[in-house]
Amino acid sequence: MRTAAQAIASTSNFVLATHVRPDGDALGSMFGLAHILKMMGKEVCCYLEQPVADVYIFLASPVSIETDFARVSAFASQCSDDIMGIALDCGDLGRLGDNGTELSTIQPFLVIDHHQGNKGFGDLHWVEPHRSSTGEMIYDLAEELGVADELSREAAECLYTAIVTDTGSFRYESTTGHTFAVAGKLIDRGVTPASVCQRLFDNASFASLQLTQAVLASLQTYLDNQVAVVRVTRQMLQETGANYEDAEGLINFPRSVKEVRVAVIMKEGEPGTDQISVSLRAKGDCDVAEVASQFSGGGHRNAAGCRVLGKTMDEVCSMLLPVLEQALEQKKNKQV
Repeated sequence: MRTAAQAIASTSNFVLATHVRPDGDALGSMFGLAHILKMMGKEVCCYLEQPVADVYIFLASPVSIETDFARVSAFASQCSDDIMGIALDCGDLGRLGDNGTELSTIQPFLVIDHHQGNKGFGDLHWVEPHRSSTGEMIYDLAEELGVADELSREAAECLYTAIVTDTGSFRYESTTGHTFAVAGKLIDRGVTPASVCQRLFDNASFASLQLTQAVLASLQTYLDNQVAVVRVTRQMLQETGANYEDAEGLINFPRSVKEVRVAVIMKEGEPGTDQISVSLRAKGDCDVAEVASQFSGGGHRNAAGCRVLGKTMDEVCSMLLPVLEQALEQKKNKQV
């Protein structure tokens, strides 16, 4: 962390980016860091491949967001050598999207991440897989930079959102005493937990409820109910009027079943693509990051994902089940 802080302190201009289809940790970390850098008098350009999802739009104000990569390139070119690129919450260069390779040519390029399977791209790396979230790391970075006591309420809300979403509201095993300590300090900086959680979890649309109904109707269980699989298809989205963002969090329904050790949600890609996105959530010692790594994915021990090209959902499920069975058997053998 100290090396990252020193590099940031000596730089005036920054391009911040995160992974495609960003979640609460990705956006909260990026916008929280943007607030911190601007507070320090730095110039910041936040790049997103697509506009912010409605559920997270409250985090974006008053951060300046750029979705036109040509403008990002123009900003970078006018900064000469006094610039740094930073990727947040992203474990793989490919996850930065179509312009990831060009983004990584901004030098130095710093990677701040907590994913177990981080591929080690970039020039500088601050990767701590044991952390609850990248947002927790950004708060510690603010302390290292000496500005944590000056965080605005907006910055604190961004980092709190990052933490609360990536810990499953402080339910996942990555949650530590330090996580709670950071959350407490963010509350001291003006965060109202009830207000943040209402914006995140109590603002469902009727379309999203209809999507939830359709997704839960797809539920199938395997391996003596230890594995539960649900699906999100393009047809479901079309019929309900929902979008991919509305599917975020639906994996928690099968995960909450007592007998289930691993929950899986498979999502069809955008029209014109043959990609199936797979998210896995585990309870206990089953290492789904290891499972995902066998399909060129990654993540954390209890939360991971991958993308499979050129296969149907049924084919992807058939590929996953033997690997999950092996992972669950390994966990059982360790307990004996």
